[in-house]
Amino acid sequence: MIRCQSLSWGAPGQPLTSPLSLEFETGSLTAIIGANGCGKSSLLKVIAGLQKPLAGQVALSVPRQSGLSFLPQQQHLDRQFPISLEELVAAGFWGRRLSTTLRAQRLKTALENWHLGGLERRPLMALSGGELQRALLARLSLTDTPVLLLDEPHAALDELGQQLLWQHIHAWHAEGRTLVVVCHDLSAVRQHIPQTLLIKNTGCVYGPSAELIRQTPHTQVA
Repeated sequence: MIRCQSLSWGAPGQPLTSPLSLEFETGSLTAIIGANGCGKSSLLKVIAGLQKPLAGQVALSVPRQSGLSFLPQQQHLDRQFPISLEELVAAGFWGRRLSTTLRAQRLKTALENWHLGGLERRPLMALSGGELQRALLARLSLTDTPVLLLDEPHAALDELGQQLLWQHIHAWHAEGRTLVVVCHDLSAVRQHIPQTLLIKNTGCVYGPSAELIRQTPHTQVA
């Protein structure tokens, strides 16, 4: 469960929208949509504890450090950092106590599931945008946290990558995890995500995805 209580966020003295009071129920799957700069990514960072709110608070039913995983936009990753794709993916084991054999098995499975076989030793700077995004998602798939926050997980993915993404999102949801997904692809939101939070400078609107998208001009959420 994620409960936002009179939550405001943005630059100091400049809240991006009116205060938000909303509860993301345990096991729910919710999209966040809105125009560029409306505060979608900032809201995820506030929920994740990476950015302080201007006012209000966020209450989680799980500890942030051990119960929440955050998928950032890949532009925030230092691609010059001297690690391989395999090492990046294996970072998903952080904080987990697993045998060497089990770690190796799960890492191999994650790489196969995201079609990354043969790229294990490739440095980050040598990856395409789609390969890097699939690596970040593979890293996420190695976590076992009950809350997943995904900031534009579809970015840079080709058709196959997007198919893999939505398959995994549905699988994580079926496991009872709570997912909040920032997404610009309204057709995908309508098809895959039951509930949506629309952020506007005049306030936030929450409701069924199909109904909310149908009532909202696409120019407001591109």
